Amino acid sequence: MTPTLDLSLQFGTFANGPAHRKALSAARVRKWMEIALLRPAEIAVRIVGSEEGQSLNRQYRGKDYATNVLTFDYTREPVVSADLVLCAPVVEREAHEQGKTLEAHYAHATEMEALEVLLLGALGYSNPY
Repeated sequence: MTPTLDLSLQFGTFANGPAHRKALSAARVRKWMEIALLRPAEIAVRIVGSEEGQSLNRQYRGKDYATNVLTFDYTREPVVSADLVLCAPVVEREAHEQGKTLEAHYAHATEMEALEVLLLGALGYSNPY
């Protein structure tokens, strides 16, 4: 049985927004996230532009550039509580460089980042991001 997921999908303002919204329907993101879940979760996924991505990365990681994914995990038990911030322009550039569709690269970024944080947490290690 798949653990329950309370998902919030949010979009900031950025260029080419409609293509990103098309690639990231709530049902699609829910499906990707549920594959990675080991326990019930409350997760917000926010898709942002370069400015917001750079600002968050600078504020929380001390790195002054936009990165593809930022993960903020707050609790792991009994319910996983986390925010995932994906920078649309970076994800789009990486998808192009890797010869992937935008949807395929979002699936990889969303599912694998969440899974890595959850698995490391289950092993007692902190969020590597």
